[in-house]
Amino acid sequence: MNENTLSASDWVIFCGCTEEQSNWGDNDEPDELIIGKAYQIEIVEPHKWHTKLKLVNIDGKFNSVCFRQLDEDWAI
Repeated sequence: MNENTLSASDWVIFCGCTEEQSNWGDNDEPDELIIGKAYQIEIVEPHKWHTKLKLVNIDGKFNSVCFRQLDEDWAI
């Protein structure tokens, strides 16, 4: 995923996360996230080698590589 296109209020689907992806850059463990579920981004936090996502109503910040961005054709 191209993190440059992510912004607050975008929707993403959690695709799962390896331990290495979660640990990279001191991200939080995605234990409460469900694979295949859509989440709305609250904050996009870009860093030099990775990007963290803060999700609406979810505690923690997560590695953006663990998500797939939903396009404008997707609906809830």
